[in-house]
Amino acid sequence: MEKFEHEYNADQIQVLDGLEHVRKRPGMYIGSVSVRGLHHCVYEIVDNAVDEALAGYCNNINVVIEPGNIICVEDDGRGIPVDIHSKTKISAAETVYTQLNAGGKFGGDSGYKVSGGLHGVGASVVNALSEWTEVTIQRDGGIFQMKFERGKTVQSLTRIGDSKKTGTKVRFLADSQIFETLEYEYEVLEKRFREMAFLTKGLKITIEDRRVDPVQKADFCFEGGLKSFVEYLNKNKEKINKEPIYIEKTEGDVPVEIAIQYTTSYSENIYSFVNNINTIEGGTHLEGFKRSLTKVFNDYARSHNILKDKDANLMGEDIREGVSAVISVKVREPQFEGQTKTKLGNSEVTGIVQSMMNEALSTFLEENPAVAKAVLEKCISASRAREAARKARELVRRKSALETSTLPGKLADCSSKNPEECEVYIVEGDSAGGSAKQGRDRKYQAILPLWGKMLNVEKSRADKIYNNDKLQPVILAVGAGIGADFDITKIRYGKVIIMADADVDGAHIRTLLLTFFFRYMRPLIENGNVFLAQPPLFKLSKKGMQDIYCYTDEGLEKSFAELEEKGISRDSLSIQRYKGLGEMNPEQLWETTMNPETRTMIKVTMDDAIKADETFTLLMGDEVEPRRQFIEQNAKYVKNLDI
Repeated sequence: MEKFEHEYNADQIQVLDGLEHVRKRPGMYIGSVSVRGLHHCVYEIVDNAVDEALAGYCNNINVVIEPGNIICVEDDGRGIPVDIHSKTKISAAETVYTQLNAGGKFGGDSGYKVSGGLHGVGASVVNALSEWTEVTIQRDGGIFQMKFERGKTVQSLTRIGDSKKTGTKVRFLADSQIFETLEYEYEVLEKRFREMAFLTKGLKITIEDRRVDPVQKADFCFEGGLKSFVEYLNKNKEKINKEPIYIEKTEGDVPVEIAIQYTTSYSENIYSFVNNINTIEGGTHLEGFKRSLTKVFNDYARSHNILKDKDANLMGEDIREGVSAVISVKVREPQFEGQTKTKLGNSEVTGIVQSMMNEALSTFLEENPAVAKAVLEKCISASRAREAARKARELVRRKSALETSTLPGKLADCSSKNPEECEVYIVEGDSAGGSAKQGRDRKYQAILPLWGKMLNVEKSRADKIYNNDKLQPVILAVGAGIGADFDITKIRYGKVIIMADADVDGAHIRTLLLTFFFRYMRPLIENGNVFLAQPPLFKLSKKGMQDIYCYTDEGLEKSFAELEEKGISRDSLSIQRYKGLGEMNPEQLWETTMNPETRTMIKVTMDDAIKADETFTLLMGDEVEPRRQFIEQNAKYVKNLDI
């Protein structure tokens, strides 16, 4: 039987509390009872297995979505301890699944140095919120099993056989009395497990969806760790350093892993993690990274006479233009702060990351002068563009201060000044703009017509954007600035609605505008202020019958069927296929697309920033071949083309 270097037994399981109101207040423990909370339960069980991998005892994790939305998670770690716990007088394994805050993740002498789970509450919370849970453990030469229903033990830990293997298998069915839905989204789980595998190099994570035929399956194992992660982020971008800069070192008891790769794009993509938790608000580890990046590049540029004595230092934002980076640190006692508790607060981590990176990055630049020169040329170019953008921004601000009206001439504004009830329609073309102006509710609906070819911001710097006559009206109308200056509290309209034709040109304009909002007004999307209008594709009419508008091909077929039931044949109907918004008169546009009582709109969300960044890069970037593949693969899903 295999012996482990660090003992992991019942005495290391500490009990803090009972399972009281987990079922009454599940949101306190898993965030919500929506599909997001449902997925969170899977993450909690998988996190426990990943913690075994972080401790050095687990190489494989298999996740299966079985028919009926049953989840099975199996690992080859040490297996949960099965001996009797001195305080609870039941097995340690049963203690972990029935006592809130019981786990091997507390204190320095516990089974784990660092942990990504919710400090041991995961297993018991998932158990409490499941209709049933079944846990099978292999360790100490045996196979042990226990079963629960809604958190209560129905079969205590029982030895059911012999085994020389070790590991834990957990099967559970989430409780329909608790959750709004039990339908797992394979793509959401797949994305999370890919991320986990990147962050734990060498760990193999497999996910299978057996609800479908053929079975959907993905295997993730990245020996390159974060290096592989950065290469994945940049797979459709042109790289400056083909091989990512890779730093891996432990200082004290804080392991740090960093991968950096520069691309020719103008946006920065930096992702930071603590104990495998995505710190979306950053924190001290990100601060240390940024400080080091700025210092090392400036020092190199000075010492190699790339920056002259008269030149000012490069700013951090200049040096981060086009960078993709992932920072992962492991901290024994992480302190989280910020609105969503995803910002690292441990002050000592700043210095650890900064000093480690100073040394490694300086060495890399000295050993790779061609890469250093190429990156610095880009940084200097970014610095000049930033200065030009500052002047253009000042000009816009001065104009705003001097002119009696700060709004673009073509904007037909609404009379209300309350952003919460106001909405602006950004409309493609003057004719559609004219119809929209006549058909709108003037009290709270503003219309901004756009015309001509719009700038692709994916291939442009900020100075070009400030001076662009197509985008300036949008910037002025929204009224909250752009880029680092964007202030969501200053928006003039609570809803920014893109209204374009339902054809390829309209889809292109939507994509250009969404790319602009994503890159330069991202809080607008994050805050849920951006919408896509849905104009109808067809109008069915007949003398003596009220017109019927259809928004999809399926809707048209359904209307035909309903009319046939009423004895109205297809032959007697007049069918109009709308090619553009301009074909509708003001009354029709109001009735179908602008009246809050009857309209359909799509809210643009940004649940997955990595996926969004990848899509915009793909659709609007320089690389043609990946874009062609994307269109070929997704064309079959397109009904009414939307992003």
